[in-house]
Amino acid sequence: MTDIVLFHHAQGLTAGVRGLAADLEADGHVVHLPDLFHGSTFDTVEEGVEHARRTGFDVLLERGVAAGGRAPADSVYVGISLGALPAQALAQRRVGARGAVLLEGCVPVSEFGDSWPTGVALQVHGAEGDPWFAEDLPTARELVRAADDAELHLYPGEGHLFTDAGSPSYDAAATALVLERVRGLLARVG
Repeated sequence: MTDIVLFHHAQGLTAGVRGLAADLEADGHVVHLPDLFHGSTFDTVEEGVEHARRTGFDVLLERGVAAGGRAPADSVYVGISLGALPAQALAQRRVGARGAVLLEGCVPVSEFGDSWPTGVALQVHGAEGDPWFAEDLPTARELVRAADDAELHLYPGEGHLFTDAGSPSYDAAATALVLERVRGLLARVG
């Protein structure tokens, strides 16, 4: 099975993020859950983003890259929204990375290098009407075009953090489809 490094979103390492990890662990994968906020969680995305701003996005990225670096190099890196930053950085920069799954967030490939690494699988997932993801959608399309094994999956709805069972935007059907597609990527790269 595969080592997966799962980075939480701006509300922190919530029960919903842990539940997503448990779903993947039930398949036999080893899931590492770095806590970039050192135990803090937030009731709203806005509160979490404000905490991230105060802490510094660069500091959080450094924490994520350091934590991900403790997992085996041939991991698959998964990030939810804010967590997509360290997941993408590790997938692009760490030799041996097998893949990246970016949920509801991504940055241009140029943020972490000149190109997407050959042989590193990529999936980007987001809700079509999510105002947070809407800003990233053109970037997601460019990112998918830059990779040789890449998929962009859009889901109906406008909720952000729809894969977190504790979020008001949680969508069980969409989350099941995300997990099915992630399992497909893991089977290909594992």
